Amino acid sequence: MKILHTSDWHIGKRLMERERLPEQAEALEELVRICDGEKIDVILVAGDVFDTFMPSADAEEVFFRAVRRLAGDRRAVVLISGNHDDGVRLAASAPIAAEEGVFLFGGATRPVPAGGARGVHAVDAGENHLLLENEAGERLYINALPYPNEARLKEEKTEELYSEKVSRWIARGAAARPEGVPYVLLTHLFAAGGTVSESERDIQLGGARIVPVECFPAEAYTALGHLHKRQRLRDNVYYSGSLLQYAFDEANIPKSVALLRTEGDRVVFEREIGLTSGKKLVRLEALGVESALGLLRQYENAFIELTLHLDAPLTARETMALREANEGLVSLIVRTQTAADMPLIVRSSLSSEELFTEYYRSLYGETPSDELKEAFLELLGEEV
Repeated sequence: MKILHTSDWHIGKRLMERERLPEQAEALEELVRICDGEKIDVILVAGDVFDTFMPSADAEEVFFRAVRRLAGDRRAVVLISGNHDDGVRLAASAPIAAEEGVFLFGGATRPVPAGGARGVHAVDAGENHLLLENEAGERLYINALPYPNEARLKEEKTEELYSEKVSRWIARGAAARPEGVPYVLLTHLFAAGGTVSESERDIQLGGARIVPVECFPAEAYTALGHLHKRQRLRDNVYYSGSLLQYAFDEANIPKSVALLRTEGDRVVFEREIGLTSGKKLVRLEALGVESALGLLRQYENAFIELTLHLDAPLTARETMALREANEGLVSLIVRTQTAADMPLIVRSSLSSEELFTEYYRSLYGETPSDELKEAFLELLGEEV
């Protein structure tokens, strides 16, 4: 059986107010092409389908169209909620979705429906597990643990360590596994040793919800979501990473999905399949405006963060020129000469005109006109 592991789609997520929904739709269509080309049986989606609890209607439309295309006529899509998703809302359509080969695990306590006449179908299903079978009779057991917390699992907070709770929740999902059937743990957690990206918000929570890798069963392939940089923490513990580059510290990190296969009673990692959809994020650094303009013109169809080193503040005219040089410039960081490098000015020794001139220059990068200085001094009752 061939399996695709993906996560952290974050449908609806923007970059500094720039719309990215068309890119997300494009990347999801690329996943469909990969599934067709690789003859995938099962797609695992490890949470953070949406970027917010209340996604827009457009974001939901992209999602439903994508999962229907991914399921196709015979494949199964197994999807769990992440910390950005409203699990109850996401799983509300589970009974209907299962008929189309899409199995949703979120906040609902009712079992996921089993049965159906599709190529890859569920022969057993429960609140937190799924047993799939393809046309060749090959089976796959999935222990589905959506982003876990006490509220979602209807438990009181106790002195029990979070890692102990996670181990208990994992064991509960593994209880129905038939002996000898290949096994996947599909979950959305922060595993110890994982590398965080700038695009994850408040993910560590002071370390209280970091889970040791030892909590994950040795006999299972653990398909993780939550961290946006692809990374393997153990041979069978893997973050597939986000669908697109969502922060500038991911600028040089390629995006991919993980191709898996069943081998005997195990699920093994085969290879990464790179994704090419969406705009790339680029970090640039330049000394002076002219140098920056030349750099910006080299990167089309990208989102850019530019750090600009200057001897004087950037003028409005220069700012406009930079924006016009590349419409993908979304972040402009200006670093002017530090106070330590500048000559010491004793402000108490300056006249009102000199103080106004220095202040105006700090704002606009140029000297005020004589007319403006005269008007200012008239307000103070002084003469030029």
